[in-house]
Amino acid sequence: MSKESLRIIEELKLRQGDTWRVLKIMSEFVQGFDELAQVGPAVTFFGSSRSREEDKYYRLAYETAFNLGKLGYAIITGGGPGIMEAANRGAHDSGTLSVGLNIEIPREQHPNRYQNLSLKFDYFFVRKVMLIKYSLAYVIFPGGFGTFDELFEALTLIQTGKSYRFPLILFGSEYWKPLLGYMEEVMVRFGTIDREDIDLLSLTDDPHEVVEMVYRRSREKYNFLEEYYGEETSFMKKLRRILKNHEVHTHIRPSRG
Repeated sequence: MSKESLRIIEELKLRQGDTWRVLKIMSEFVQGFDELAQVGPAVTFFGSSRSREEDKYYRLAYETAFNLGKLGYAIITGGGPGIMEAANRGAHDSGTLSVGLNIEIPREQHPNRYQNLSLKFDYFFVRKVMLIKYSLAYVIFPGGFGTFDELFEALTLIQTGKSYRFPLILFGSEYWKPLLGYMEEVMVRFGTIDREDIDLLSLTDDPHEVVEMVYRRSREKYNFLEEYYGEETSFMKKLRRILKNHEVHTHIRPSRG
């Protein structure tokens, strides 16, 4: 966008104030809901935008997303480089839907080329709603402030009952164990959280274990929806196919000697 276009937009903002801003926010919500309505079942990945292709966690994020994609899960990321690119790339190569929810920030964020559904947001909080609304699970790789923001936002929503409980999977014990230790040794001791709150998080270093955690959540979700609706919705049909794919894949997987 040219400097002149940005200047005109800023002038409109100043003249129209909060009314313009509310309309812009509404338009982003409408666009997001409309574009993502048929995306699920999906898994959302978070992690550092600074991770490079040769990094261990880039490769593991790719593998995890690829394995989930092969079962039929859509993969959602923030659309940028690093871990987000790795997850979108794994999704793209697996043949599943690869979604990027992009946002314009001064550094680091540029859309990766492995998205086949790409949306752009100006407001972080609108983007956050989209990241959580259409996801069965979060897979959270090592990352910076943005990754921590998404993690603790989800924890807060679950802890306060504003969201149903869903898997928050921390990938990379060498990175996340110090944080979990701080929670237990400091936060629990000071009484700022309960010990049970830490149980909202899972920790792993294994892509296949991530798949099993998401599968268990998917099975629970399907059973709940079946009881709630009494008939199979389009989302449930997609979920049933994924569950079937997992059962076939597990059955034919060779045993490890």
